[in-house]
Amino acid sequence: MSLQATTYLVVGLTFAIYIGIAIWSRASTTKDFYVAGTGVHPVANGMATAADWMSAASFISMAGLIAFMGYGGSVFLMGWTGGYVLLAMLLAPYLRKFGKFTVPEFIGDRYYSKAARIVAVICLIVASVTYVIGQMKGIGVAFSRFLELDYNSGLLIGMGIVFIYAVLGGMKGITYTQIAQYCVLIVAYTIPAIFISISLTGNPIPQLGLGSSMEDGVFLLDRLDQVLRDLGFTEYTTAKRLSSLNMFAYTFSLMIGTAGLPHVIIRFFTVPKVKDARSSAGWALVFIAILYTTAPSVAAMARLNLIETVNLPSGEQLAIEDVPTWMTKWEETGLLGWEDKDGDGKLVYTADPATNELVKVDRDIMVLANPEIARLPNWVIALVAAGGLAAALSTAAGLLLAISSAISHDLLKGVFKPDITEQQELLASRIAMAGAIVLAGYLGFNPPDFAAGTVALAFGLAASSIFPVLMLGIFYKRMNKEGAIAGMIAGLGVTLLYVFQHKGIMFIPGTSYMGGMSENWFLGIEPNAFGAVGALVNFAVALIVSRVTAAPPEHIQHLVEDIRVPHGAQAAVEH
Repeated sequence: MSLQATTYLVVGLTFAIYIGIAIWSRASTTKDFYVAGTGVHPVANGMATAADWMSAASFISMAGLIAFMGYGGSVFLMGWTGGYVLLAMLLAPYLRKFGKFTVPEFIGDRYYSKAARIVAVICLIVASVTYVIGQMKGIGVAFSRFLELDYNSGLLIGMGIVFIYAVLGGMKGITYTQIAQYCVLIVAYTIPAIFISISLTGNPIPQLGLGSSMEDGVFLLDRLDQVLRDLGFTEYTTAKRLSSLNMFAYTFSLMIGTAGLPHVIIRFFTVPKVKDARSSAGWALVFIAILYTTAPSVAAMARLNLIETVNLPSGEQLAIEDVPTWMTKWEETGLLGWEDKDGDGKLVYTADPATNELVKVDRDIMVLANPEIARLPNWVIALVAAGGLAAALSTAAGLLLAISSAISHDLLKGVFKPDITEQQELLASRIAMAGAIVLAGYLGFNPPDFAAGTVALAFGLAASSIFPVLMLGIFYKRMNKEGAIAGMIAGLGVTLLYVFQHKGIMFIPGTSYMGGMSENWFLGIEPNAFGAVGALVNFAVALIVSRVTAAPPEHIQHLVEDIRVPHGAQAAVEH
């Protein structure tokens, strides 16, 4: 069976499973739509959380970034994984104990203010819309190669699939679909890694294969360092693209951005008890670790295989007439390109732009192309395509639910029309979901960056706007509504301004820098790392404003204390 036919079969079967689950678990109440009826088992919720959190950036883009950044790419591993620990330890149990449907609802009640709730909705939408663009880029990349469609057509198909199972099932449908998607994506990620690790090092465990020797006795990383050095690139194990300050800021931004992601936080509202929220957080970390410990191996092996495809191990260059099929197929997508600059009929891959003839290698193709580069069977290649789509679709669905919930539950029900019936709210949720899908698709046609870069911007926006107000709301009872509102506006505002002056208004194609400032004018910090600074501004403004304005009402301060005290603890003390 051809690769295209195999891919259609595997991807089609997975899509049929997702749609079948959506029909089976169709939401009939707002509680089902928003929090899956709060009846999801902790292990199942951990698996769904892992799928929700491991987006196209994790599956498709992260290993590609590490492959070309080397040591510098570790910022994504440290930031995203460390942030999840922060979320599990500092936020998830307390927010679950509060027992509301959404993050803006918690902020509105904790800060006794509809205005705070509205500002939180704006922050959530800005961060979530930015994040979902990265997922749409991943969907377009996967479809454009493996189903041999153009990017826009693939994106439209992905939008249709998400529309069916997200609008029908809400959180209930999304939860059980994400469990299936996790199984697909983790199998799709690890099986090729195992095969490639065996072929290169003889070790079936990729994590160990990364540090193992090859057939000639040379360690894999030593070989990769050597070939990169010979081609003029920085050695893989010593590459450090970012300055120390940027490494710190980037990691910190990703960490607190992870802890402030509304679509992940809402997952902890779906379990029956606070204890289950802690348990599901632990299980999610286990499921996430399987992919995240495999990613460095995939990155190094993919980079080595790519180099040795063009610059053959024998020392010869690849003749243009011998270019493998996978390269011509990726060239058709516009994500890979080469040019015979010297007219000798051979390709040269070097670090020197003047002589380098592999003129374009989109980082987002590395994971998807890796099985083809390694000449694995067609069913493995098709499985990787299905896994990439599963990763992108699972996160896109969670983000779109967070956006639609913010509009229907927090704005419509919570502020403008509190008297609407449950069925009217459910209808509004589905309409808002459909609108969010259309908006996300439109923005996905003009993505501002590669998948992980766009996602990093989203994490920075969540870090600068949502995380501080949640932390202060749980751990600082003197925090009031004036401080929360001022902090969110200040944090989000300075981060957006910094990003815009560097990238232009990134959602409008063709825009340029705003103003004449240098690109990284604040201490050399990159825009994708500026969320850390935005968060500090948020904390500082919120604390200062709260100290010069009236304290929150007494019952709100008691509420904050009650959120942090375990059930039965106060009774035990009194006894």
